[in-house]
Amino acid sequence: MSLIKIQAELKAPKNQRNAFGNYNFRSCEDIVEAVKPLLAKYNTALLMSDEIVLIGDRYYVKATISLVGDVEASTSAYAREDLTIVKQGVAQVTGGASSYARKYALNGLFAIDDSKDVDTQDNSKPTAKKPMTLNEYLKTKRVKDIKGFALKHGIKSTEDAEKILSDKKELDDLIDDFLNTPTTRLP
Repeated sequence: MSLIKIQAELKAPKNQRNAFGNYNFRSCEDIVEAVKPLLAKYNTALLMSDEIVLIGDRYYVKATISLVGDVEASTSAYAREDLTIVKQGVAQVTGGASSYARKYALNGLFAIDDSKDVDTQDNSKPTAKKPMTLNEYLKTKRVKDIKGFALKHGIKSTEDAEKILSDKKELDDLIDDFLNTPTTRLP
């Protein structure tokens, strides 16, 4: 019965903010901190373990979360290491995969829906999204492209990324003009 009570009482709102991606999220640590008082209240223990498993040609972190008390239950989730992350050591990349897998195993065990935060959402009235103008869309797209470009190439400031992208755009325009000039011939 403790699992049902913990699932009903657990509140783990998305209090973390990803400024780069412009979204709220909850971390593995947030869920664990929120569930600790309920574990004590219902005399239940939470066990977390990781295992590295080979699936196909990739290694994954398999996180298993177990609840031990009047009811025993466990869930597992997998996450693989991102090979494209720059400026992180191997241990940091593996730790990130572990945290990610544990978060989703916790979500499964405690019935946390990660697609929306029902604890803070007012579902009494439907909300209509305001349509975006073309200029708003292009501005948003441009900012995301610049941030993505900076992240991908390890550029520390968006100003540097904007300068590089601006120079690249000018070069692309020159190449297009060159190729579209009727008198231009390529060997």
